[in-house]
Amino acid sequence: MNIIVVGGGKLGSTITEYLSAEGHDVVVIDTNANVVEELVNTFDVIGVVGNGASYPVLTEAGADKAYLIITATPSDELNILCCMLAKRMGTRHAIARVRDPEYSQQLDFMRSEFGLSMMVNPEYEAANEISRMLRFPSAMKIESFSKGRAELAEIMIGKENPLAGMPLHSLAQHFKAKVLICAVERDEQLFIPTGNFVLQEGDKIHIISSRSEISSFLKQLGIYKQRVKSVIIIGGGKIAYYLAKHLSDIGMSIKIVEIDEKRCEELSEEIPKATIICGDGSDQNLLTEIGIDSTDACVALTGIDEENIILSIYAVYRCVDKVITKINRSSFVKIFNAINGESVVSPKEITANRIIRYVRAKQNSTGSNVQTLYKIVNNQAEAVEFIATEDLSFLGKPIKTLNFKKDLLIACITRGSKVIIPRGDDYIEAGDSVIIVTSNQYLDDLENILQ
Repeated sequence: MNIIVVGGGKLGSTITEYLSAEGHDVVVIDTNANVVEELVNTFDVIGVVGNGASYPVLTEAGADKAYLIITATPSDELNILCCMLAKRMGTRHAIARVRDPEYSQQLDFMRSEFGLSMMVNPEYEAANEISRMLRFPSAMKIESFSKGRAELAEIMIGKENPLAGMPLHSLAQHFKAKVLICAVERDEQLFIPTGNFVLQEGDKIHIISSRSEISSFLKQLGIYKQRVKSVIIIGGGKIAYYLAKHLSDIGMSIKIVEIDEKRCEELSEEIPKATIICGDGSDQNLLTEIGIDSTDACVALTGIDEENIILSIYAVYRCVDKVITKINRSSFVKIFNAINGESVVSPKEITANRIIRYVRAKQNSTGSNVQTLYKIVNNQAEAVEFIATEDLSFLGKPIKTLNFKKDLLIACITRGSKVIIPRGDDYIEAGDSVIIVTSNQYLDDLENILQ
């Protein structure tokens, strides 16, 4: 697939990396020659230096025959203009990054009028993910499938956790909840476990089932956390705005700490239900004064990764029950995880996953389309949701009779309102939502899960 990426910043470079790895023909456009050179040297892509809204530049990039253009420059208006021009030149589909909250209120109009296939807002997407974590604080991360009917939760096996030393085949003997442990991270290594796999203290495990079954399982483990009622947000940027607006609307008590006085005034007007504190979020005395010792959750959302990491470590030290950290640099995520950092959010990764899901669905227009896609275990595995079509070769056949590819499992089947954790005698019907967890990345059709 011929794809043009305009903008080589954090989001653009991540998208370029993912698309290149999946075998697409990618052309990167950026006004900075050094940025273009670095991307060309790092990934198997073509680079064009120039303005992505320039007709000659888009012509050089092949917009007349491109399948998709993705615009990720810092300017919303430039991103939209690039897409409009490329579409006029012959590009079939267009995705624009649009971050301004005012534009987010008119997405449907802008999509239809400007011919955009999708508009992505990294800050809004990050706020949604943080909101899910706060509404289910027991998990380090929570991902949703089948319109919320099935969920994938990540937890760590800590000290005295009854799972430590337990083989997976014996779970059903000890716990009543119907859940599946579908992926395990141990010392940065991925395992797609079989029944004989033995869990250890320190493992990060991914559990899939309905929200109620996961909650029941965590209660039996003794690690279930009650609903968050109060949150301190450090940093008053766009993510904080989207997050606080949503959380305050559902009744949570919100305090935002922001050092810029003008921004504080704006937030006070935009989110009247939240308490806005003008001050330095790294000031320990200020954090004590506003109640960090009694809050249920702390979310570090400053524009500096290092500051967010330090603030989160301090919040854990002060025994805050739920701590969420925004980190953009992938190398910092690994460092943070090494010191047992809890929940990490990366806006660029979340947005890139959405775009990859769209590309996979368009790539496979006749088979079982990708509905949802999440990269897990430091991008070593994927959890992919498909809708089973009527022409699937193994419909109605018991799962135990199928020969799956290595390191791949059917993690969950949703049939109507019923969530099925599959066993050997279960089978797939047309119309089922089927969630696959695999280290065989780039899966774009349910038919391809067999050897």
